[in-house]
Amino acid sequence: MAIPPKPRAILCTPVTPERWSDLEELFGERGACSGCWCMYWRVRRSQFEKHKGAGNKRALRRLVKNGPPPGLLAYAGREPVGWCAIAPRETFSQLENSRVLARVDTRAV
Repeated sequence: MAIPPKPRAILCTPVTPERWSDLEELFGERGACSGCWCMYWRVRRSQFEKHKGAGNKRALRRLVKNGPPPGLLAYAGREPVGWCAIAPRETFSQLENSRVLARVDTRAV
């Protein structure tokens, strides 16, 4: 029976302008999910579709450039291996306007 490899430590760090190239590397040419660039929840659907691809990439880059960091990058060693968007609920307009995912109370999240 083979011994499984030892898991690598994962480091999570805010996405800053200096880490933009790592986010690009992680998302790849297609912007993670067919040009999403993690903008689906942040803008109205019509705007998302209109800017799919390069437009969504520019929008996320502006968020990274202007701060605060819009999320975290996960690294295994020096390799970017994961991403998680983090922001107040109000930042995600699709979420704010969803009937299915409506707020359950008035507390900030």
